[in-house]
Amino acid sequence: MNFKKIIDQLNLVGQCRKYGLPLWECPQFLFLIMGLIIIASIVSAYAIGTKYIEDPYTVSFIAIALTLVLLIMASIITNSFERLAEANRMKSEFVSVVSHQLRSPLSNLKWTLDLLMSERLTLKKDKQLEYLEILEENSKRMSDLISDLLITSRIEQGKFFIKKEKISLKTTVEQVLEEHKNALNPFNAKISFEAEKDLPNVNCDPSRIKMVISNLLDNARRYSRDNGKIEIRLKRGGRNIYFEIKDQGVGIPKEDQKLIFQRFFRSANALRHQTEGSGLGLYIAKSIIEKTGGRIGFQSQEGKGSTFWFSLPI
Repeated sequence: MNFKKIIDQLNLVGQCRKYGLPLWECPQFLFLIMGLIIIASIVSAYAIGTKYIEDPYTVSFIAIALTLVLLIMASIITNSFERLAEANRMKSEFVSVVSHQLRSPLSNLKWTLDLLMSERLTLKKDKQLEYLEILEENSKRMSDLISDLLITSRIEQGKFFIKKEKISLKTTVEQVLEEHKNALNPFNAKISFEAEKDLPNVNCDPSRIKMVISNLLDNARRYSRDNGKIEIRLKRGGRNIYFEIKDQGVGIPKEDQKLIFQRFFRSANALRHQTEGSGLGLYIAKSIIEKTGGRIGFQSQEGKGSTFWFSLPI
């Protein structure tokens, strides 16, 4: 733990603001109060012990035992309050994310439907098709968000299952690229894909791994600049196959990197450049890879791009 992190932990006001709670309801503040109560209890017990017990070792043993019991109780109670405070924070973030992400597509749907149902408006067939495509795109955005929320809920409840079978990761990547071809075209993204020859199959859930690759590709596309280059590589390393996707986008600030796989988290840099996104994609990707027996990570530098990778056992 570095010095800055210790200072952050000691900043009671900052910690309470993180949970959105007043000071007197904050777990860290309650822990401080309980610490003062423990100190007062120990001093009182020692004073009473020295008055009625002649053996100083017995008094010391009683004081130490009382200290341990009270510290354990304080830790359990504080952790319980902290979990409740975290649940409250996550609930607030959930409501904020869902309302924000649904507002835009719902507004677009309403506007388009009102326009199409207007009796005074006559549209050519190609223009009608354009508006129908807007309806389809916004319906998909809402469907994707709901799907991510359901998957996140299953992960949290321990009901998210992986059905493993042997597949070619190279073929899976090619399928994902083909499926995303139309979404990538408007951004003029230049995508290159290289795979080592004769790569062995991996044992995983095909649909779940497709979801991981799609999330990583979508992030690389959304946070890249126009005409940006996206490089995808597959290679073998020991008993693992490594997938790597590199972009030349906005990158991730150093202070945000430790939080990047948390639920609903989106870095300030990402919010400035891209308003879409629920902050669930990387959390889901990490859960899938780890349940498959693999590892996931990244390297990033703000303003220069990011490289995300995962490994799967052969």
